[in-house]
Amino acid sequence: MTDPLAALPHGPEFRFVDSLDTLNPGKSASARYLVRGDEGFLAGHFPGDPLMPGVILIEAIAQLGGVVAQSDPEIPPLGNLLLTGVRGAKILGAARPGETLTIRAEVEGRLGGMIQISGEVTVGDRSLASAKIMLSGQ
Repeated sequence: MTDPLAALPHGPEFRFVDSLDTLNPGKSASARYLVRGDEGFLAGHFPGDPLMPGVILIEAIAQLGGVVAQSDPEIPPLGNLLLTGVRGAKILGAARPGETLTIRAEVEGRLGGMIQISGEVTVGDRSLASAKIMLSGQ
């Protein structure tokens, strides 16, 4: 796969992975996302004090987890891969415009079309979120 990020089905308005730092195909990855400040959700979260919502941090983990899962050289990509579960989510902080998120995701297990991912989001040495994500596809 020439561009692993091409596995993301999201449009640019809802993509929270800008670039990959590392990719161990089918196993793990780290990536970055710059909170630009022009994201539509920031206008309302919160007016005059924009903070990236915690659920978007969890979505970033899911998106990177999908990239990792779809890059496995031994398992063909799944169709219609979707976020279907979140466990043990912890939202410990928030990102502001101008900050760069570091996202990490690791495939913990696969069973047919179900994939369990663990991940975290940090800014510098601040942990913002962590979760176990379930992705499902056909």
